[in-house]
Amino acid sequence: MKTYIYMVRHGDSPKAAGTERTRGLSVQGEADARTVAALLRKESLNAFYSSPYTRAVETIAGLAQELEQEIHRVEDLREILFSPEYHNWTDQQLHTILRQMFADPDFASPGGESSRECRERAVRVLQEVLKTHSGQRIAIGTHGMVMCLMMNYFDPSYGLDFLWNTSKPDIYRMEFQGMELKGVERLWGTV
Repeated sequence: MKTYIYMVRHGDSPKAAGTERTRGLSVQGEADARTVAALLRKESLNAFYSSPYTRAVETIAGLAQELEQEIHRVEDLREILFSPEYHNWTDQQLHTILRQMFADPDFASPGGESSRECRERAVRVLQEVLKTHSGQRIAIGTHGMVMCLMMNYFDPSYGLDFLWNTSKPDIYRMEFQGMELKGVERLWGTV
């Protein structure tokens, strides 16, 4: 029996210090969320899960409301904690940290979380979703790094290069047979 997981990376969201959990979508992010809903409408989704962060929830909320489905907010699907100083980093600093995190899964920036810690907590949730919703289609509102780490658990080819090439938003349909990943298809690029 096949189960489909739709990884939905959140849309554009303005970065501001101190608002990691509560910042919503930009005007462009809101428009893209409507496109996400239109694209996923034909997928006959059975359930919705999300990071508790507002931007992830808002990206899938339109279709969930239309289908009268609750969005299950799960704390362990939150984005990786890079560091409390994350908002002050330049793009170059972030790229350096990401390279270190993929080279050494136990590396964490000061006050942050390692990629191993993030992956373990998020994959536990994904495995539970696969058990609970076997044979169904489930959307997960997520973030770039945590999405990449979950996908990487099932297929190591989803690494740093994959992360660099994702967009906001983005959608990947993962096909599972039991707990085994059988295939991945990017849906966002078909819009």
